[in-house]
Amino acid sequence: MTAELVRGQNHTLPQTRLEIRVSAGSPVVAGATLGDERGTVRGAEWIAHPASHRVPGLEVSRQAAADHRLAVDLDALPGSVHRVTVLLALPLGPGQPARFGAVAAPFVAVTGLDGTEIATFTLTGLDTESAVSALELYRRQGVWKVRAVGQGYAAGLAGMLADQGVAEAAEVAASIQEAVASGLARSVTPPPRTPDGERVRHPAGPPASGNGGPAAPTPPDPAPARTETSGGPVDYAHPRRQTSAPPPPPPAAPPAAPGQPAQPVAGDATGWSMDERLYNQIWGMFEDLARAVAAYRSAVDFAESRMDQELDRALSDPRSRIGGAGDRAREEARAKHDELTGRAREALERDLAQLAAESAVVEPALPAAYAGWGNPVWHGYRVPMEIPMALRIGDLHLPEGIGLRIPLLVRLPLERGIWVDSGRTASEAAAATPGDRLRTLAMETAVALAVRLLAVYPADEFSVHVIDPAGSAAGPLSPLVDAGVLAGPTAAGAEGVSSVLAHLTRRVDLVQMAIRAGASDALPPDLDTAEQLLIVNDFPHGFDDRAVTQLRYLADEGPSVGVHLLMVADREDTRAYGPVLDPLWRSLLRITPVADDHLADPWVGHAWTYEPLRAPQGSRVLEQVLALVAAARRTGYR
Repeated sequence: MTAELVRGQNHTLPQTRLEIRVSAGSPVVAGATLGDERGTVRGAEWIAHPASHRVPGLEVSRQAAADHRLAVDLDALPGSVHRVTVLLALPLGPGQPARFGAVAAPFVAVTGLDGTEIATFTLTGLDTESAVSALELYRRQGVWKVRAVGQGYAAGLAGMLADQGVAEAAEVAASIQEAVASGLARSVTPPPRTPDGERVRHPAGPPASGNGGPAAPTPPDPAPARTETSGGPVDYAHPRRQTSAPPPPPPAAPPAAPGQPAQPVAGDATGWSMDERLYNQIWGMFEDLARAVAAYRSAVDFAESRMDQELDRALSDPRSRIGGAGDRAREEARAKHDELTGRAREALERDLAQLAAESAVVEPALPAAYAGWGNPVWHGYRVPMEIPMALRIGDLHLPEGIGLRIPLLVRLPLERGIWVDSGRTASEAAAATPGDRLRTLAMETAVALAVRLLAVYPADEFSVHVIDPAGSAAGPLSPLVDAGVLAGPTAAGAEGVSSVLAHLTRRVDLVQMAIRAGASDALPPDLDTAEQLLIVNDFPHGFDDRAVTQLRYLADEGPSVGVHLLMVADREDTRAYGPVLDPLWRSLLRITPVADDHLADPWVGHAWTYEPLRAPQGSRVLEQVLALVAAARRTGYR
């Protein structure tokens, strides 16, 4: 029976391997500290946080999120540890809430590895605090207990760490927030939630249990279930969508034969339309793969840690040196390790097979906005009458899921700009590609994205501008130029850069003033009300300080009023600006022209390999699509 704790109440823990689950209405930082018998944290090495997410017996999330799962193995803690304190803090940055009183009360649950709740605690009564000690696990007379704390700190993370005796608490807190900001910048934006706070997913097979969470220190026996997470309501504020609750999902596939998983179907999720159902289904597959791989990796880590501990005990026991006791102990430890990792691999392979089967039926059913360039749906392309809810900008995969690609879908209109990194990254593909070729591929990737955006918007509802100060991208830009779909000539030189930036900055200013005044009908007649995309090549070449300031302004203020950035740049070229441009890079979603494992999922924080979408060799699909878009614009078709 679950113990519903109130502040100050405690409860005995029936087991030592646990999960601590956190649910909040907005992204929070989750961490934990280890304390001695007086509760003192002896150093930074006793703090688990996003920049250092693992300490002995404890693992936390690597980024801020609305939902967390912390893995705890009390038996694996250092012997001098008597207390584990779970910490929550609000991430710093523009647009982030500054106090817990402005967000929904966080909910914390201590569970077993099977998800059974042992104790729960809702952190009510917080106001100006931006950090809080949520609960603590403590050892008394050899027995572990949990206590609901709920102690908030208006001084934030630094004040909370200082209260626990951490030396240089301000520096440690700053490093944590820096890691959180970097994690948020590389994390893809999760989908919105359903009205009741749950993101509904309908499993293609029979229900299964398992920890499925990040770094749960145990091998999963059955396959992890598709996890539902909690959070705020869905915003259905689409220009042409109702605002009431969505209809139920389509009828499920016929029941499978006993012992066999059900056959997956395309659109097995909630939504107003098939496109919305497919969008939610793809994000469900994304989350399923993230959690299944997290469970597998945690199981392998646990098996290796357990084997190391058993081997250490065997080697430290003098009796093991007599006869063959030592050899038998080592063989038994390795056998247990192989059994645990084998069971974990079997569970992962079941999950991967189910997801692969689902992907096989989903991919052929995708609309053009969600489909790769090789999908036959592009052969029947017609200029749409409505804006789709999302756009595919690439594929994601993990090393465990060989051959399984998850479409990376971003919401439309774009909520943040995109940066195509033309520099040499640490990936093998980048290392094997000459620098000049990387820059060309980066611009080709940007052009392909611009073509996709032009293709999925109604005619004359999307305009594309290009800044190419040195004229070095003439080749990759030729499809857009030849089709005549650009809003104007490619801007070159300092004068061209200044002219385009001034034009778009003026548009942002005018639309913002009209919105604030409630006078959208008062906009100048010469103002283009279509969504605007600015492609910038080789930044910061050709940019003076004023142009850089304008570009940062467009990155910050533009998306809310329909002005979006598509940057092609090597960050190394901007080192002379120092940290001034850090907010710009963090505001953009970074992608690469070649395979690179830099993007993180919003649930577990895996490093996913991103691959851009490319047209099949010899295909002229981009040119054919652009020709249809140009023809629709000439005839005024919408």
